[in-house]
Amino acid sequence: MPADRNSYWMESAPPGALRPPLDRDLHTDVAVVGAGIAGLSTARALARAGRDVVVLEAGRIAAGVTGHTTGKLTSLHGMIYERLRRRHDAEAAALYADAQEGALREVVRLCEELGVDAEIERRPAYTYTLDQDRAGDIGAEAAAAAAAGLRATTVTDTGLPYPVAAAVRVDGQLQFHPRRFLLGLADDLAAHGGRIHEGTRATGLHEGADCRLTVEGGITVHARDAVLATHFPLRCHTTLLMRLSLRRELVVAAAVEERHAPHGMYLTPEQDTRSVRTAPLPDGRRLLIVAGEGFEPGSGGVRARYERLEAWAREQLPGFAEAPRIHRWAAQDVHTADGLPCIGHEHPDTEHVYVATGFGGWGLSNGVAAGRLLTAHLTGAPRPAWTELVDPRRRLPARELPEVARHQATVARHFMEGRRAGRRCTHMGCELGFDEAEQTWECPCHGSRFAQDGRVLQGPATRPLDT
Repeated sequence: MPADRNSYWMESAPPGALRPPLDRDLHTDVAVVGAGIAGLSTARALARAGRDVVVLEAGRIAAGVTGHTTGKLTSLHGMIYERLRRRHDAEAAALYADAQEGALREVVRLCEELGVDAEIERRPAYTYTLDQDRAGDIGAEAAAAAAAGLRATTVTDTGLPYPVAAAVRVDGQLQFHPRRFLLGLADDLAAHGGRIHEGTRATGLHEGADCRLTVEGGITVHARDAVLATHFPLRCHTTLLMRLSLRRELVVAAAVEERHAPHGMYLTPEQDTRSVRTAPLPDGRRLLIVAGEGFEPGSGGVRARYERLEAWAREQLPGFAEAPRIHRWAAQDVHTADGLPCIGHEHPDTEHVYVATGFGGWGLSNGVAAGRLLTAHLTGAPRPAWTELVDPRRRLPARELPEVARHQATVARHFMEGRRAGRRCTHMGCELGFDEAEQTWECPCHGSRFAQDGRVLQGPATRPLDT
């Protein structure tokens, strides 16, 4: 099937003229590194609060992780609520739900206030199982989500064209066009005095009363505070570095007739994850978006994974096989050992550096929540009740330590193999793997990605590969 290897969000919402790269030293109140959903949500709110804000973006606005999502804006994040209830308590689950629901309300409010047409649609979200033996787990998740304050129920009728054993259904959720939303935020940021510099890669950070960010070309940005919203932080203290891991996930999408479009947003952790939603197209059809096949960056076999995902879509979803062409793209997500994001001070000894990372595949709602929390940190406004739940300095529960140890053992193995290999990541020296589908070099340790000619495509690496 003919394929377009660009994200549909990128193709359908061009970024417009390049905002000029930074070409001189400057001083500002807050420097935000990264123009994805977390960075722009934070920067826009700070500019509205009267702060002088500069955003440094290595590429283009919303062209990184945010530009390659599936566009689900939901509070139902797989099976997280029963896990939070079990491993923390019911209050932790309720606080997490409050953060997510607040993000959904904020997106709707901003679109109405700014006049942004982000193609918002209210749809139910489902997490389902095909295995009758796991129906009890689904029931427990629905009960935990309902106790946390969501409109959650257990159902078997989902609207999918195949039967499920059980599903959690949460009503009143959103799906939208993430790039249209972010381009609207960028325009509002500029209208309130904020500055965005695209094509401007930050390469280093020195913290103090005067934070100094170095930029390619020997340029320095002086800021009272710095926000690192670069997916995997540009600078990462060891305590934070140890709890972060990377996963990539593939996406395929095809135009189908309205009658073939499932109404909701769907996710199952089974079958190596399957995620389904649709989006409106200008010609009245729907874009059927299917994601799954999670894997470690650089592990190879990506073409075969695309083939499996497309074969599943053709077999299970009417109309997909008849589509004349499809979109293919890939997302990359940072996960934490305890399944909670890290938003706030980078480590216990920092005063002026903040991070937003570890969204675990749910970066749209968590990115908006990050903007709300970081703005409160930086303006002295009241902080939300869930602040401590997502604090990067939180103590890791003992039950999560084995998972951290396993991940660090994998990192150590890749590092040792990198010492023997001819192609090493310029971040910390781990062995690189080649993605034959996207024609990129990828680091399994911390997710840096490089073009064939060695250019940095995605950090935390800031230096290109040796040719």
